[in-house]
Amino acid sequence: MSEHLIGLLLGAEEDWPQAFEELVRRMGQITAPDGTKHDIRSERLTIEPFNLRDRPRTDLVIDRLAHWYYHPREWLKKVALMDDVYLLNSPFTFQAMEKHAAYCALMRLGMHVPETVLVPYKNPVDNSRWAYTSTKYNRSFDLDAVAAELGYPMFMKPFDGGAWRGVSMIKNEQDLHRAYDESGEMLMHLQKAVDGFEVFARALTIGPETMVMKFRPDEPMHDRYEVAYDFLTPAMGAETRTIAQTVNAFFRWEFNSCEMLVKDGTVYPIDYANACPDVAVTSLHYYFPWAIKSLLKWSVFCLVTGRKGSTLVDVDPWFEVADADSPYERKLGEYQKLADAHFETEKYREFCATSLDHVDEMVLDWVLSDDFDRLLVETVKSTYPPHEHERFLAHFRGLTGLWAKDEEKILG
Repeated sequence: MSEHLIGLLLGAEEDWPQAFEELVRRMGQITAPDGTKHDIRSERLTIEPFNLRDRPRTDLVIDRLAHWYYHPREWLKKVALMDDVYLLNSPFTFQAMEKHAAYCALMRLGMHVPETVLVPYKNPVDNSRWAYTSTKYNRSFDLDAVAAELGYPMFMKPFDGGAWRGVSMIKNEQDLHRAYDESGEMLMHLQKAVDGFEVFARALTIGPETMVMKFRPDEPMHDRYEVAYDFLTPAMGAETRTIAQTVNAFFRWEFNSCEMLVKDGTVYPIDYANACPDVAVTSLHYYFPWAIKSLLKWSVFCLVTGRKGSTLVDVDPWFEVADADSPYERKLGEYQKLADAHFETEKYREFCATSLDHVDEMVLDWVLSDDFDRLLVETVKSTYPPHEHERFLAHFRGLTGLWAKDEEKILG
C-alpha cells in the first residue's frame, strides 16, 4: 500500500481546512485503476528553519500562505525543484498573479479584456536611486489626458491587488485625482469599466473542475454569491468556463478564481489572478461542499496517478492558436483542448468514476451530518457578533441544506 501526505499551508483560515481534513478522514483507502491501494492523510504545515537538502514528508501542498509570506514560499520552491512535491499553486508564477501579466496574456490570446493603462507611481518608491532615475528618465504625463482617452467610467486598481484592495470607481476627473493621490506607493492600472453589464460571473476553478457563479460584489460577503442556475446561456457558460480554465492552464495554476462581466453577448475578463481564492463557507455557502469536494478529488488524483507539477510556463502552443487567422469561437475551442490536455481531463474523469465513485455520496452524507453543523456553528460564532449568531446560522443552514437537496436529486 502506498501512503501519501497532503500538506496544508495556511494563514488565518479554519473552516475549509477542517472540512477538508474531515473529508480526507471519511474517504478511506483508495484503489487506483491499476489495482494498487493508496492511503491519503493530511497535515497542517508549520514554519521553521529548513535545510535545503532535507527530504519533506509531504507529497502535495495546498498553499494559502506563500503569496505574502516569503519564508514558506522559498520552502515551496525548494520542495518543487529538489523533491518533486506537487503544489497548488506554483510559486514560480506568483509574479503573474499580479494582474498585469495576466491582462497581457489574455489580451494576446484574443480575450475581450477592457482597455487598460499602467500609470507610474504617484509617490516615489523607497529606493536610494529613485531621485537620479526620476530626474533623468521619468517623463511627465497628463493623467487627465490618459483618462480621457480611455473614457469614463473606469476603475483604478493596483497591478498586484487582491481582495479589492485599493480599487476605486472613477466617474470623473475629481475621482481620478483623489484616487491617484491616495494610491501612494501602489502601482496602478486604469481600466475602462464595462458600463451597464448584465451579469457579473465569478468562476472558481480547481484542476479541471470549474463552477461559474453569479456574483454580486456590492452585497455583503455572505450574500455576494447568488444561488442561480440558468443565469448564463449555454454558450456564455461554456465561454466563461473556457476562459477560467485557459487562465489556469496557461499559467500552470491549479486553484484560482476568475471574474468576468457579460454584456450584449460578450464576455469581458476583468480579474483572473488569485493566489488565495475564496473558499470560506461564510461566503460560498451553497457552493462550499462542491469546492471542498473538488479540492479533495483533484488532490487525490494528482497523488495517486503520480501527476508531475509544472514550474515553467510554455506559451508557444497558446500563442500559436492566438496568432492564427481564425475566428474567436474556434480559438476558444482550441484553448479548451489545450486546457483539457494540461489537466488530463479525460483521465481525471475516468479516475473519479472508478476510484472516487463513493465521494459524491460521502460528501452529501457529511453535509447532512452533525459534524458539518458543528463546523457551521463554530464558524458563525468566530465570525459574527453574538446577536447575529441565530440569523447567520439560519442563513447558512438554509443554503447548504438547499445544496444537499439539489445533490440528492442529482445522485438519485
